[in-house]
Amino acid sequence: MKVLKFGGTSVGSAQRMKDVTKLILDGEQKIVVLSAMSGTTNSLVEISDYLYKKNIDGALEVINTLEKKYVAVVKELYTTANYKEIGSQLIKEHFSLLRSLANDTKIFTLFEEKTVLAQGELMSTALVNNYLCEAGIKSELLPALEFMKTDKNAEPDMSYIKEHIAIQLKEKAEAEIYITQGFICRNHYGEIDNLQRGGSDYTASIIGAAINAEEIQIWTDIDGMHNNDPRFVEDTRPVATLHFEEAAELAYFGAKILHPTCILPAKQANIPVRLLNTMDPTARGTLISTESEHNKIEAVAAKDGITAIKIKSGRMLLAYGFMRKVFEIFEHYQTAIDMITTSEVGVSVSIDNTKHLDEILNDLRKFGTVTVDKDMVIICVVGEMHYENIGFQAKVVGALKDISIRMISYGGSNYNISFLIKAEDKKRALNALSEKIFR
Repeated sequence: MKVLKFGGTSVGSAQRMKDVTKLILDGEQKIVVLSAMSGTTNSLVEISDYLYKKNIDGALEVINTLEKKYVAVVKELYTTANYKEIGSQLIKEHFSLLRSLANDTKIFTLFEEKTVLAQGELMSTALVNNYLCEAGIKSELLPALEFMKTDKNAEPDMSYIKEHIAIQLKEKAEAEIYITQGFICRNHYGEIDNLQRGGSDYTASIIGAAINAEEIQIWTDIDGMHNNDPRFVEDTRPVATLHFEEAAELAYFGAKILHPTCILPAKQANIPVRLLNTMDPTARGTLISTESEHNKIEAVAAKDGITAIKIKSGRMLLAYGFMRKVFEIFEHYQTAIDMITTSEVGVSVSIDNTKHLDEILNDLRKFGTVTVDKDMVIICVVGEMHYENIGFQAKVVGALKDISIRMISYGGSNYNISFLIKAEDKKRALNALSEKIFR
């Protein structure tokens, strides 16, 4: 069985929902993961923000506007009076819940916010499932809140998920299509929550691993992962095949089509992930698996909003324990490090989360002189970068000969070389790499 995920743009209107059903109806049993309709989650976040601020009028105004959108979708999506009524009743129930939360005199908490945010996926899946049923398709809802659960560390509880999704599938074994929600789940305490990182992509990968799927397909509005950022570079092309490690590096370092966390469950279960385009279903897309082309640079990605921190200290020379003390500071403030380079008297690191930057810098000054460079970008070049592949490294570095480079990271992985540069040089660097490597 395959698992197919469609994002908010793919189900962003009644016509898009109809188009998606054409893609999934090929006679094979499958699980389809859907996001909320495009724009819905942003509206639900706005509603929650108003409720936190006790601005009931503001919340109700957004609720009313969003409801009109869904009422219009119901009118366009269904053809029979029966299903128009079913759809109208569905929308009425969900928006009644939102209004009840707005009119509740209790303090609006994180639990209520997660309940609000879940409504988007609950509505989109019910609308599509009812559309399939109206067309005479054997379609069943698999409620994510009945099998998708995280543990006390907010990580997927895979044993629970495997057990409970198996129960659902067995109870509804005659179905041709299973529709389920992306993003939403229950936490360790049984409360409504969400997966946060990677959203619906992550859901699809978790489900694929849980049922040992034949393949996981991520359908978006672009035909696969491109070899460079098409927003800044002309004539980019989709990469046909990527290794799991290559895809994870690209996703982490800026390729927006995929969230880095969504690769992990599929990689651990060795299930191929295929990236496809709902706007052009015939496009080949990108296949992510354990296979890759040897001795080849595959793609370039860029990660914005980077801050570089350099700690220089004579105490580092011939000392042990210095690095541990530095890393403990970042651990204490729960701030991940992207890149690291060292010398005999200094260490430079880069971070993308500056929430606790002032506190981090204050603690680091206990160990040496600290300097900071903001508005930086990490350029990541991905492919089979084994040190024995002579010439690749020189080609990459040579492409950036006219770019000022703050840091270089190589050797931590066989699949990438990363450069830290000024944000103002990003477009020039991406184009220089494309010209040197791919043309």
